[in-house]
Amino acid sequence: MSTLSVNLAVSARIPTEYGEFELAYYNNTQDDKEHLAFCMGDLSGGENILVRLHSECLTGDIFGSLRCDCGEQLDRSMQLIAEEGQGLIVYLRQEGRGIGLQQKIHAYNLQDAGHDTVDANLLLGHQADERDYTVAVRILEDIGIKSVRLITNNPLKISSLEEAGIKVSERVELENFVNPENSQYLATKAQRMNHLLRMANTPPDN
Repeated sequence: MSTLSVNLAVSARIPTEYGEFELAYYNNTQDDKEHLAFCMGDLSGGENILVRLHSECLTGDIFGSLRCDCGEQLDRSMQLIAEEGQGLIVYLRQEGRGIGLQQKIHAYNLQDAGHDTVDANLLLGHQADERDYTVAVRILEDIGIKSVRLITNNPLKISSLEEAGIKVSERVELENFVNPENSQYLATKAQRMNHLLRMANTPPDN
């Protein structure tokens, strides 16, 4: 982890319906992907900054897929940051829990055949979740952030930051965005991946 470094290549102002953000493009020594920081307000204090670590989901973020809750989580995170007037989203290019878009589409077909999201990844020869948050840690360090209020339901993100020396002073819960297409997906997150979700009245993923 210590050998990975990032470099801010360029940034620009991005006006949105929630207010004005700054989009920062980072190069890194681990891969050739375009990891991003989407920032609002003055973050120079570095303490208790509202942060979302968001892994790319083309189907949810761009096309509005109802198979997951990724697009809604991203949108809600932007709202929360805008309400506070400062914070950032680290947008990580690790599609499909790190297995890539092509394999993710194969996994969708396995899910439609009756497998849950964990087993679909395993059947394709992958881990249930192959994401790595080292680039995110380096981006936060580059910005000067020492402690965060992390917008997440995923305990792995909390432990990844804390093990790297970035204090998580608070977990900011994201509400469930449940619909008939993603209810089993969310149940699998809660039951098999230990996500901190309130899943009352949600059918099991099988």
